[in-house]
Amino acid sequence: MKILVVEDDRKVAGFIEQGLKEEGYVVDIAADGEEATTLAHVYEYDVILLDVVLPKKNGFQVCREIKTYEP
Repeated sequence: MKILVVEDDRKVAGFIEQGLKEEGYVVDIAADGEEATTLAHVYEYDVILLDVVLPKKNGFQVCREIKTYEP
């Protein structure tokens, strides 16, 4: 299972990433809304853990863009 974690706090993101990887998941990290949108358009994720308060684009904007994206 491939998971995208979108979190701007590096310590929190690292903690989540470590725990998920220990459980056998493949994890990518995005530190801001723009990076999250780009990764979600390029790769296919089973789950996206999305923070709401992010730099560049907030989590609601990211969610809307991902939902309406058609390649």
